[in-house]
Amino acid sequence: MELNQEYWQFKYQEGNTPWDIGQVSPPLKSYIDSLSNKNLRILIPGAGRAYEAVYLHQQGFKQVFVCDWAMDAFQHLLNEVPDFPRQHLICGDFFKLQGEFDLILEQTFFCAIDPSLRVSYATKTNTLLADGGTLVGVLFASHFGKDGPPFGGTENEYRELFSHDFHIRQLKIAKNSILPRANNELFFKLIKK
Repeated sequence: MELNQEYWQFKYQEGNTPWDIGQVSPPLKSYIDSLSNKNLRILIPGAGRAYEAVYLHQQGFKQVFVCDWAMDAFQHLLNEVPDFPRQHLICGDFFKLQGEFDLILEQTFFCAIDPSLRVSYATKTNTLLADGGTLVGVLFASHFGKDGPPFGGTENEYRELFSHDFHIRQLKIAKNSILPRANNELFFKLIKK
């Protein structure tokens, strides 16, 4: 199984998207609701149907960028928010992405990439963030007894991975996950070193 552009495009075309919860992730919604600066440059990698981007746009955030390999993933976003800036839709490889952002929101992208790319993910998110930028999101709190995606992990593994490039401000079990993910989702907030 090669987790490439064709793989993800096919998943959307056949409607095989079991990771899609059909709404803004509650831990991320709570975090978004705490933000007051509507001028933040925000990136959502592996955005999928981009419920978080829809919500951000509806809340008045105008510098929201979404990145996904599958162009079909963006159709929900465009249906919900027809005036979403087309130039903020990035169909391509996250690891080749250029730009500078104040905030990166993580929602099921990290768990979808091959675990061999996790160090590259930490490095790339750090590179894309402006000085003092923030990486916020949710990660699975345990391993799954099968090959992924999704690929899980543990709090200790994540601390080891991210501590080189980030100050870990929060990494704990989310209290407001959807029921199927209850007690198996870590909410994290990392600040670029």
